[in-house]
Amino acid sequence: MRIIKLFAAGAIAIAVSCNNAPKHGDGHEGHAHESEETVHSEEAHAHSGEISLPAAKALAAGVVSEVIEPGSFRDVIVTGGDVESAPGDAVTIVANVSGVVDFRKDIAEGVRVSEDEILFSIVSDGLLEGDPVSRAKIEYETAKAEYDRAARLVDENIVSRKEFESIRSGYETARLKYEAISGGGASDGGAAVVSPKAGYVSSCLVKSGDYVTVGQPLAIVSGNDRLYLTADVSERYAARVSGIRDANFRLQYGEKVYSASGLGGRLVSYGRNTGEASPFIPVTFVLNRAEDIIPGSYAEIWLMGEERDNVISLPVSALTEEQGVYFVYVRLDEDCYRKQPVTVGATDGLRAEILSGLEGGEMVVVEGAIHVRLASASNAIPAHTHNH
Repeated sequence: MRIIKLFAAGAIAIAVSCNNAPKHGDGHEGHAHESEETVHSEEAHAHSGEISLPAAKALAAGVVSEVIEPGSFRDVIVTGGDVESAPGDAVTIVANVSGVVDFRKDIAEGVRVSEDEILFSIVSDGLLEGDPVSRAKIEYETAKAEYDRAARLVDENIVSRKEFESIRSGYETARLKYEAISGGGASDGGAAVVSPKAGYVSSCLVKSGDYVTVGQPLAIVSGNDRLYLTADVSERYAARVSGIRDANFRLQYGEKVYSASGLGGRLVSYGRNTGEASPFIPVTFVLNRAEDIIPGSYAEIWLMGEERDNVISLPVSALTEEQGVYFVYVRLDEDCYRKQPVTVGATDGLRAEILSGLEGGEMVVVEGAIHVRLASASNAIPAHTHNH
């Protein structure tokens, strides 16, 4: 009986072992399937976040990429300041006689005026001293008649040469006086006040109907031929002020960034110390005229000093920002881009220094980054077959 029981137990063990043994090929197929899933998972993970934007659409949207390489970049001091008319570029128009002001054209800040254009008339009718234009006209006509008579008689030696020169001097004086207050004889409504130069009215100091006296300011005309850009630099940058070479600036009413050197500008001076009225050191550039720059405007200013080499920088238009983190878009091929976080250093208003995130040699979107960003919100690629 014992032998029979041992034989039965052995048979059961063999049967269980056979039933649990893997069938031919089962182990290899399962392993191969698992490996294939792992490869696809890794490939999807490797290409996650890549953005598809067909080349034709990118071109139509104005997306431009360029290879970013290390280069020179200047030290930057960021501050504020003002753009003003350069001294001597603005002139003050004053009353040439006493009387009541009458506007000869619409005068307001920003109105363009021509040289010798009549801006005001000053009427003195009814005043105690009388109309100066009428008096000047009588003096001029009297002097002219005397001059014409003397000119005929001097050749006949009836009037001496010395007397003739005296008469002619009196005539010229009367003529200049009359032309000065009458606008060359063109004003019939009082003494004419003309603009001594072409430019823009930067300030009108009187209203029509005001009574003015001789020498009283009426308006300020600026030619905008030369401008001053004055930056207010904190005293903590005093040691770096002497190294400033150029400046970029942006006015408060626009997004355009101007270059001082691009406007023919040059550094005029910088303060050696702070004043009693201000804790700032003034740094002043003189610029050529620009039609879209309004004197008196506040400006955000980037003062640029000594150059530093081997710096990676790119146009500020290449940067996008999300919750305080900056990104750029690296082009992988014609239709594919990758969102790349970067650390931004100094900026001069036109370009930004990149401290980390780019090594150089990458093809980065420098214009139209917003279009790539919009594409990333809708068509991120789970898997892609381009060559890196």
